[in-house]
Amino acid sequence: MAVRPIRVFGDPVLRTTCAPVGHIDDGVRALVRDLVDTVELPGRAGVAANQIGVGVRAFSYNIDGEIGYILNPVLVEVSGEPVLTGEGCLSVPGLWHDVMRHPHAKVIGIDLDGDEVILEGDGLLAQALQHETDHLDGKLYLDRLDPERRKTAMREVREASW
Repeated sequence: MAVRPIRVFGDPVLRTTCAPVGHIDDGVRALVRDLVDTVELPGRAGVAANQIGVGVRAFSYNIDGEIGYILNPVLVEVSGEPVLTGEGCLSVPGLWHDVMRHPHAKVIGIDLDGDEVILEGDGLLAQALQHETDHLDGKLYLDRLDPERRKTAMREVREASW
């Protein structure tokens, strides 16, 4: 349907806990189309609904050529010893920092038909599942940085031109 603009750091919608998707109607279907269109652009691994200004629990993903979406995702499992992983975010453009992420993650939600969807994986998929569910809980990856990295990142945010 449309590639939607990404909200950036400072927009209150990024700090708001998203509401569950209720009744699946044409509005929700349009949101999913927009999420998928928006994540298809090169260099994008995931887009949460609040990143395009909609405060509901939904995100799209684009990992290793597989593009999809999930509604009402809940991060139900992480495993493996957390490791420092380089990470960026469309809502904090141009910044890249190491954040602790588990190497395996599992999310359960639903699709547009109300059927259960399970997304589970390692590496980049695990990182994206953790990152996007954080967004839906009103958190940015910057919140997970250790104090010294966070101090550096916040200085970079203040100096950013966006």
